[in-house]
Formats: sequence, structure tokens, C-alpha cells
Amino acid sequence: MVFAAKVSEIPDFGKKVVTVNGQEILLVKAKGQVYACETECPHQGAPLSGALVKDAEHLSCQRHGYRFNLKTGACKEFPEYTLKIYPSQVVGEDVMVEI
Repeated sequence: MVFAAKVSEIPDFGKKVVTVNGQEILLVKAKGQVYACETECPHQGAPLSGALVKDAEHLSCQRHGYRFNLKTGACKEFPEYTLKIYPSQVVGEDVMVEI
């Protein structure tokens, strides 16, 4: 795993785009848990930096409202679309991501 950001740089129920090993990753923090995922919606490529974090486990694309589970990447309403999730963990104040 490699360093991606400090936990304090991500607002609760907020997002931060970071570059890890040359690849853009979206970090999402909800109720103290930090998730890492791809930066674009798998449906039509809308940037997820504008997505909504409505609860502790889901990210909703602002374009068409597709809701993705931040643990699995699954979209219950449209199972043909899956958000790529990267393994992540918090070590002290550091967010570590596996690419």
C-alpha cells in the first residue's frame, strides 16, 4: 500500500481526488471510514468529484443518480455497472491505498 493523503485533508461526508502512482483516485470519507475508488462513474464517465455522499456506505453520481456501494462498488439498481474500489486503510493519520 502507498500513501494517498492525510485523513484530515478529507472532510467527513466529503471527497478528495488524489494521484497515486500516476493514477487519479477518489477518496471518500464517511463516519470516519475512508474509501478509495475510481474518479469517473462507470455508467457514462461523469466525474465523481461532484457525487453525493448521502450515507456511510454509498456514493451517488450527480448526473443520473446511480448509487454505488463504497465497500463493494456494486450498484443495486443497475447491477451491470460496478464502481472500481481500491483497498485502503488508515494508518495513524495516513490514508494508504493499494493500486
